[in-house]
Amino acid sequence: MDNIQKEREEIIEIFGIHFESLYQVPPLAARIIGILIIDGCKSGLTFEALIEKLGASKSSISTNLKLLLNMEKIYYFTLTGDRKKYFKSAPLSDRLNNYLKMIEAESYIINRMHDYRHKTASCAEEKCNLENIISYKNHIQEIEKTFHKTIAEFKKIEINNNSNQ
Repeated sequence: MDNIQKEREEIIEIFGIHFESLYQVPPLAARIIGILIIDGCKSGLTFEALIEKLGASKSSISTNLKLLLNMEKIYYFTLTGDRKKYFKSAPLSDRLNNYLKMIEAESYIINRMHDYRHKTASCAEEKCNLENIISYKNHIQEIEKTFHKTIAEFKKIEINNNSNQ
């Protein structure tokens, strides 16, 4: 195995471990995402190609593809005159949007806590807690702005890449 192939395998494994933990999916599903990011970014990968690359059974690949499709971590497309499905990982802007949703949920909670603590802070500990909440609220707002900006940049890149194909 040459160095590039070894590096490819290591990156797929790193992606696999990361996605397995992040999305709470089986190891095979996580590695499917990794392979689609590494090998499927140009034209997608067929079901048969995934079987070959992963060395897993048809039923295991099928089950994990269905899971990832339902979770919207991957998508597929077809080509005119070709009965095969071509799978790709979700665009980076979509993955970042999922993170943004978590941050927005956190922001909602922090805003509610801020309003509550602002009305009820009556002792030094609660006033300290309010200061922490205000600082955290500012941090979350900055993260939200950054995510919105980054997602917009990725969407421009993705639109440009799609129009060049």
